[in-house]
Amino acid sequence: MNTAITAIIEENKRRHERIQAMRYDPETGNPASDRRVPVDREGLRLYLPVSMVEDPGYSPTMGRPDFERLRFRHDFEYWAARCVSIIDKVTAETVPLRLNAPQRRFVDAVERERNAGKPLRFIMLKARQWGGSTVVQVYFAWIQIIHRRNWNSLICAHVKDTAATIRGMYTRLLDSYPEEFWDEESPCEFRPYERMNNTRHIPGRGCKVTVCSSENQESARGLDCALVHLSEVAFWKDSLLHRPEDLIRSVVSGVARKEMSMVVMESTANGVGNFFHREWTRAGEKGKSDKTPFFVPWHEIEIYSEPVEDAEALWRSMDDYERQLWHRHGCTLEAIAWYHWKRREYGDHRAMMAEFPTTPEEAFCSTSFNVFDSEDVERLRAEGCGIEAEKGEVNGGHGPQPGGFKTPEFVPCRSGLCRVWRRPAKGSAYIASVDIGGRSRGSDWSVITVLDRNGGGRPEVAAQWRGHIDHDLLAGKAAALAGWYNDALLVVESNTWETSSEGRGRYILDMLAETYPNLYYRRERGETGPGRPGFHTNVSTKPALIAHLIAMVRDGGYVEHDSGACDELLQYEARPDGSYAARRGCHDDILMSRAIALWVHSETAYELVPVKINLGRLVSIW
Repeated sequence: MNTAITAIIEENKRRHERIQAMRYDPETGNPASDRRVPVDREGLRLYLPVSMVEDPGYSPTMGRPDFERLRFRHDFEYWAARCVSIIDKVTAETVPLRLNAPQRRFVDAVERERNAGKPLRFIMLKARQWGGSTVVQVYFAWIQIIHRRNWNSLICAHVKDTAATIRGMYTRLLDSYPEEFWDEESPCEFRPYERMNNTRHIPGRGCKVTVCSSENQESARGLDCALVHLSEVAFWKDSLLHRPEDLIRSVVSGVARKEMSMVVMESTANGVGNFFHREWTRAGEKGKSDKTPFFVPWHEIEIYSEPVEDAEALWRSMDDYERQLWHRHGCTLEAIAWYHWKRREYGDHRAMMAEFPTTPEEAFCSTSFNVFDSEDVERLRAEGCGIEAEKGEVNGGHGPQPGGFKTPEFVPCRSGLCRVWRRPAKGSAYIASVDIGGRSRGSDWSVITVLDRNGGGRPEVAAQWRGHIDHDLLAGKAAALAGWYNDALLVVESNTWETSSEGRGRYILDMLAETYPNLYYRRERGETGPGRPGFHTNVSTKPALIAHLIAMVRDGGYVEHDSGACDELLQYEARPDGSYAARRGCHDDILMSRAIALWVHSETAYELVPVKINLGRLVSIW
């Protein structure tokens, strides 16, 4: 065995020793965190919570029953081990709840907030099989049984059966609760409440537990709750009539921001761009959310491990990604061995990463059909999407009607659909590209992208307008925004207007050509004259656009400021027939406006002079 493998084996032993040293004993409270202090009692060295030792009711000589009850109030891990039983996932036997490493890490984060007197607000991105929902529900029970009376809770999942399953954890907890620690006159059990099918109450505590589903939003309205568990939010129905944010707003708005109140939004990932992904992203941006993000990588879950008989053979078989698990993430060889063989169940590594993520970015990687690599997109997001945009509208400019010119101006407005990251700079050149959508709320969006050409260097998204609007008004909006940006080269994706069944599309395009001074033109091979206004996306041009955009995202070829654009990149998929499209229920309007703007930027000279552009069978001129 060579010295390199010997060193790896020795390091692996040290990693196992560190893991073993961190195995928690809830009886002694060891290994102790900075929130615990050593106390000798009955021949044992205990590490008790600081808050317990500082409690006025604490005395080193207090009797065991009083000591137990006081410790229950301050030591959740100890209470869970003494009073809560669960079904072990591996043995299927009923065992005391001794928190695993991810559960302890979550409880530590919650307890720090609780001891600081803060309301508890968390968003949890779950991996599988570590007991995230269990620890949330048991923590709720601890508050309701030990700390607060008349402290109601709500469990809301994507379907009612899931919510009922979560409440079933609570039912088992009450059924097996030790009688010697139940101080109420009424039995420790759930009872129906006022003939309400969805609500149970705990006699003696006055606490109600209600379950509902996101599909029946009315059942959650008007409830008086202090504890809210929102489960599998990424899978909640999201439509014009059923929006997750509407339900959550109606529920959470009634939860007062006070001590011992708690809201936990948790889910496994379900792609990007949905409500849960937006909330997770917002929580990761300092000062933008009331929730603390919490994520568990697969390698922190103990059951994901396999014995290693030949470390050298395993090491030789590992690819670059698996080597990174060792070097960057500190995984043991046994964990990597499990991962190494588990991923062979999947035809594509990205599918494995989505099921068993090492990072949050991997969790949100939706399918193996993604066109854009998730790491490339997240790098693009991290570089530029932290900048706040001005909101407003641009008025004036060269409208689609003759003689309609007014000096364009930006009017700040919180409800405006135009977002400006970089205002126009004197002497700078810009491209404004337009992807045309529909008028109604459920149709595709119309998007105008303004690209700063940065002197021919790396382009940067300067502004964006996105909304639903009549097409003649869209033309005016595009002309105004392009005009504000130093009469930017205006590139209209003209398919819709050239084939408009209303008969107005061609008229709008022709009027725009007459009134706007710097419009993009194309012409077919062999054609003479000025060509046709607009950029035509078809089976010849679209693959070239997407291939170029893939390279720009991969190589960091431009600066993106809109997180929604990054979401669309992650939602864009290759179909079995070789074509490209947004994932079902998603959009690609921002993506296409970016693709066109970046293509035109790369294929035209920086100086504003006529330049021929070869694009498949097209030769364009502007």
